[in-house]
Parts: sequence; structure tokens; C-alpha cells
Amino acid sequence: MASRTRSVYQTKSDLLIGFMAVSLYLLLGAAFFVCLSINNFFLRVVNRTLATTLLTYFAMTCAMHAVYGGFDVGRKKSKPVISAMIAGTVITDFVTYLQLEIMNVNDNNNSSLRLFGPDLLLLFTCILIQVIIIILFVRFGNQLYFHFHPPRSCLIILGSASQEEEIRNKIDRYRLQWRVDDAVLYNVPDLEKRIDRADVVFIGQVPENVKFPLLKMCYDDRKDVMSKAQLQDIMLCNARPTVVDDAAFLEMEYNKTTAFQRAAKRAGDIVISLLALILFSPFIAIISLAIKLEDGGPVIFRQSRLTADGQTFTIRKFRTMVPHTETEDIQTSITVDDPRITRVGKFLRRFRLDEIPQFFNILIGDMSLVGPRPEMMANVMRYKVELPSFVYREKMKAGLTGYAQIEGRYNTTAEDKLMLDMMYIESFSVWLDVKLLLRTFTVLTRKDSTQGFKPAPEKIPSNKNVKQEVSS
Repeated sequence: MASRTRSVYQTKSDLLIGFMAVSLYLLLGAAFFVCLSINNFFLRVVNRTLATTLLTYFAMTCAMHAVYGGFDVGRKKSKPVISAMIAGTVITDFVTYLQLEIMNVNDNNNSSLRLFGPDLLLLFTCILIQVIIIILFVRFGNQLYFHFHPPRSCLIILGSASQEEEIRNKIDRYRLQWRVDDAVLYNVPDLEKRIDRADVVFIGQVPENVKFPLLKMCYDDRKDVMSKAQLQDIMLCNARPTVVDDAAFLEMEYNKTTAFQRAAKRAGDIVISLLALILFSPFIAIISLAIKLEDGGPVIFRQSRLTADGQTFTIRKFRTMVPHTETEDIQTSITVDDPRITRVGKFLRRFRLDEIPQFFNILIGDMSLVGPRPEMMANVMRYKVELPSFVYREKMKAGLTGYAQIEGRYNTTAEDKLMLDMMYIESFSVWLDVKLLLRTFTVLTRKDSTQGFKPAPEKIPSNKNVKQEVSS
């Protein structure tokens, strides 16, 4: 009876959240049209201009929803939802504003295009109102959602005891959604009873021969599952269902990119990188001067990185560390509060401004706008020993942004970086590149995106084996 009552409450709350989402989008649209109609009287009456502007705003809202996601309260924290919705709304506003100003060029209004006229101030006023609306709706929506949806009980199934801390730490970042009540090895005798008591089952890296029985056990018990992605999972995640004669198959193509896709990707790289270098030219001059004035060292940092087919190239960045701390012979990753980072460097790294010179790498073809993260050669050599499948990243050219750069952090583990990069490679499309480029703006609001690695602890000799792992 209690379970049925809880289900009724959750259904009502889901309907309420849905109503809030519809209301939010209507308010955002109303803010745009009310503000812009102050100086554009034809937006107050039914006519062709109003219909065209409404259609543009609606189409852009749908497109930005597909790129950034929508009112995702309950599934994500407030800050990522707020930053994503603000980014999508601002892009929608500017595109619709541009369309409106173009339509204003006629005999009855303006004789020429006026992008910086009085309408621009109205647009910024509209954006400010929309930002306030988004923040209020998202924060209240999350509070409302978690009031009716308490944290779900989680069971972690481990392949070895050493995995527990890492998985717990990741789940603990979402304490309003999940609550870890149990963590066991995959071969405990009462596993089925433990699964029955949980709401959500997290499956870590378990032996391949037991993974399917675990998934089937959860499926039979109607449990939600979060399974740690492994390489074979990524390889099949975008396979196409197909029928050969009367048998069902999964079709997995090794190289899915067509000649048109490769040409479109390269054309986009050239056009966008060239425009970016022109647009950022004043900032390039200011940043170069700031770096030079701080310590007199070189402005540009150069280092060998790996790209497609095992080829190397020289990456260019604004220098963020004291001179001569990183050479081709000695390469070490950034750590938390790294003393090598300069004062100017801290600012540049916080807002990713140190990566502006990479647009030159993209322009000349060393890199792409979207692709696997270009790792230091020292890290690549080590990762290939620890993770032989790391070589699969070389199927595509290194990129300025991608899943690893957007969803991950600087200190994300090598294995998780590999999975994120492989998700991009196996899901590649031109539309995915567009989505990832637009989503890159939200990384600037995340303070942890450039978080360094923890300094390596000093090794203390000991005769005790502190790790007890289950043999697979």
C-alpha cells in the first residue's frame, strides 16, 4: 500500500514538473517577444513578420533542446541544467534577433541592416530576464522533484574490492538521486536477495562471463541498471540492427565515416578556426603581452602530441607555467595547486583561454575541432602499456573538444577518457560534431573541468598487502 501511495505521489510530481517545463519555455518565449515588441510594433499584431519570427524562435528552441537538453531537473544538478538552458536560450535569442533585424530592412522600417541599434539593448534586457526565470525554475524544480523523489537505494556489484572507492565517490556526487546502501563482490552467495532490496544496481568492471547473467538477473527483477561501460559495450552501442535472411544481426562497421562527412568536417575546421583566429586576435595580443610582462618567458608553449594513425604533431598553447618546466624529455601532468602554474596561467586555464592557439593547429590540419583529447606523449606511452586498447583512439584526428573534454575533467582516469573518446568515435556524425561544439560553451562554467591530478603519495614500505581482490 505504501509503495502504491508513493507511486501516485511521484506520478503527480512528474506531471507537475512537465507543466513547469512547458510554462518555462512559454515564459522564455514571451520575454523575448514582449521585450522586442517595445520597438517593433508589428510583433503585437498577427502578420507575416510575427509568424516568421515565431517559427524561427520555435525551430531554434527545438534545435537547442536537442543539443543541450531541456528542463532536466531530477537527472542533473542545478548548475549544469542552468548553464545548458542559458546557452541554448541565448543562441535562440540571437538567431531570432538576427532574422528579425533582416526582416526589418524594408521601405517601411530601416534602409539598411542595424544589428547594433536600440533593439540590441532590448535583447540584452530580455536575456537578463530569461536568465532569472531559468535560475528560479530550475532550482525550484529540483527542490520539488527531490521532495517527491527521495534518493533511490543503490547496490554496487564489484569485480574487485579496489573498485569500490572510485564508484562510491562518483555516486556520492549525486546524493539527492542515489544512496549507496550496499556494495558486494559479484560472487557473494546471496546476491539475488541483495538485488531484490535495491532500487538501482550499479555494475562495476566484472568478468565478461558473469556480466550477462548479472544483467539478466536485474532484468528479471525489473531493476534499473547502471553498468560501467567497457570497450566491447562501446563497440556495439551504435551497431545497426539488421536482418540476414530470417536471422537478426547487429551490423558494426569499422569505418563509418563517408567521403562527404570527412570533407564536411575538414571544411568546418578551416572556416571556424579561421574565423576564431580573426575574432580572438585582440585577445591574443592582450594575453601575449600579459604572459611576457609577468616573467619575460616565451608566450607560446609547444609540445609533441599524438593524433590519427599514430602520427605526432606540435601542439601550440599559451604558456601557463614557469619557463622550462615542461620539455620533450620531462613531461608531467598538472597536479592540484601545482606551483609551476603562473598567475596569468591560472586565469587562462580557468577559462580555457590557453587553448586559443590550437585554432592554428586546426587550420593547418594537425587537429580537428572535435576529436579525441590530444595526450602528452609520455602519458600515451604509459597508457598503451596499461590499456592496450588505448590505440583505438587513433582512428580519428585529435580534437580541441569532444566527449572527454566536455563530460570529463583534466584528471579523469585514462580508462574513462578512453571510453568517452570511443563513444565519440563510434557515434560520429557531422550533427554530433555540431552538438559537441555548442555544448563546449558550458564547460567554461565548470570549475572542476581543469582540476589537476592529486600529487602522488609517498611510498611507504610495508609487508602487508592492503588490497584484497577477487580472482576472475
